Amino acid sequence: MTNAMRYKGYTASMVFDAEDKIIVGRVLDIDDIISFHGDSVKEFEINFHASVDHYLAASKALGSEPEKPASGKLMLRIAPEVHAAALKAAARSGTSLNKWAEKALGKEARKFAAGAAARSAA
Repeated sequence: MTNAMRYKGYTASMVFDAEDKIIVGRVLDIDDIISFHGDSVKEFEINFHASVDHYLAASKALGSEPEKPASGKLMLRIAPEVHAAALKAAARSGTSLNKWAEKALGKEARKFAAGAAARSAA
């Protein structure tokens, strides 16, 4: 059983609020905030769909691209010597090239994000 619902590539969390007796939802894996709720699963689903549709329409009206969650699939074209070096590094570390690349990309992405946050705080 999952406490999530999907629509148009977006995933929403489903959390029951016992105090208000509603199901509260938020679209996951994007920085923009899309939240909604419903008194029943059916109403939750209707409101989720309406919230995503409104987000997409508002983005279009503003002339901006709506944020999309990443699929987790990445196709890269790199120099053959970089590919070969990465294969060797992955083998030496005892992991697959996918796991090795995920770790390397994650490390660099976190370093970049930390630098960007420090620059914006200054």
